[in-house]
Amino acid sequence: MNISSLTLDSNPISRTFSAANPRTQRSPFIRHRNVVVCSVKSVPSSPSLVAAPAGEGLNRIESLSQVSAVLGCQWGDEGKGKLVDILAKHFDIVARCQGGANAGHTIYNSEGKKFALHLVPSGILNEETMCVIGNGVVVHLPGLFEEIDGLESNGVSCKGRILVSDRAHLLFDFHQVVDGLREAELAKSFIGTTKRGIGPCYSSKVIRNGIRVCDLRHMDTFPQKLDLLLSDAASRFKGFEYGPNMLKEEVEKYKRFAERLEPFITDTVDFMNESISQKKKILVEGGQATMLDIDFGTYPFVTSSSPSAGGICTGLGIAPRVLGDLVGVVKAYNTRVGSGPFPTENLGRVGDQLRFAGQEFGTTTGRPRRCGWLDIVALKYSCQINGFSSLNLTKLDVLSDLSEIWLGVGYKEIDGKPIKSFPSDLRALEQLQVEYEILPGWKTDISGFKNYSDLPKAAQQYVERIEELVGVPIHYIGVGPGREALIYK
Repeated sequence: MNISSLTLDSNPISRTFSAANPRTQRSPFIRHRNVVVCSVKSVPSSPSLVAAPAGEGLNRIESLSQVSAVLGCQWGDEGKGKLVDILAKHFDIVARCQGGANAGHTIYNSEGKKFALHLVPSGILNEETMCVIGNGVVVHLPGLFEEIDGLESNGVSCKGRILVSDRAHLLFDFHQVVDGLREAELAKSFIGTTKRGIGPCYSSKVIRNGIRVCDLRHMDTFPQKLDLLLSDAASRFKGFEYGPNMLKEEVEKYKRFAERLEPFITDTVDFMNESISQKKKILVEGGQATMLDIDFGTYPFVTSSSPSAGGICTGLGIAPRVLGDLVGVVKAYNTRVGSGPFPTENLGRVGDQLRFAGQEFGTTTGRPRRCGWLDIVALKYSCQINGFSSLNLTKLDVLSDLSEIWLGVGYKEIDGKPIKSFPSDLRALEQLQVEYEILPGWKTDISGFKNYSDLPKAAQQYVERIEELVGVPIHYIGVGPGREALIYK
């Protein structure tokens, strides 16, 4: 739908439009998108959500709880890695609790050099930070070692700074093969996974024939366990060829891996809880995001783990009572990779403009991301589930060239009946109408701005309207990819 072609009037609800989606093959759940357009007059600043005084940003960071977390609010790719990288120097430990190499966190060092991380926590660039890969993560050892080698070759020391849980499950190359076979089997109903083997590995874990990191210490029984896994895959997928040579080659390879991994292997449950007892500061880094959560996301178009707050405790073995501040990371617009519902998706010029201005191509897959307006209904739902104490609004600068900016503020059924919260039903998501508010754009490059008070009034209005609608303060605002491109509010 080409937003720029619509003529708006000044009525609170001006008119309803229906537009056919030309890309039904990519996602069968967005065939027709009904739009209810509202216009918004100037929005006053909320007294409780005003900008922080100068210097308050550092105080805010240092006052974060002993155990804090950074989690995604949308469908991933919000820019969590950058905030984790910035916060890491104020924490002793940065820990991943779920997901695997399907996470793609892009960060930059002080010289502006770009690093794309998939398994290693984003605190690795801070020399004093210990990085933990928790029991809830699925670990592809060839990928992990490649990542470590890449960091080391670029001057980032990893020795003694990465701990891998002995309870974490191993993701094998055959899991990736099975992932692709499964997607092909689903044909037009494919999920749109990264094909990194995440789902098949979690499936092995749940049906209890998975292999854990601690099993590498028992190479006498390792071949039998791996044979069981490979035989199971061969019996399930005709396209998967398995024979004695494959087993022999894999066992030999993992003997070498076991030797290299040994210094990293740790009882991270004990390590994390001992660290809490010692009053060390811990920052948890979520992978993916709440709208991809296996329970709360747009099922079945979701990931295979729990990227919401509940996954912190199960993925690290720490008690809920120790959790403190949870920071939600939300892009100033919405993006999604792969199939599945996307109520505010824009298929016209604006969607293309957001994609290229925001360089919306996957860190892990390189796939172009689907783009659209910020969905307040989904954001409020994410805030409810996680109980965020504050938000990090990223990529505000990407909106700078737009003359007007739309906010998806509500959902309605076809008959006009309001939908109270984000629906679980895919058919409801397919048929609903999105109610929008229109805010003025600022048409100014804000990428060099350092202070909130210096932002154009329209940009401040956009930020404060989001705060007002979701009821959670925005403490951090991203206006570019680098470390310095962060405004504290």
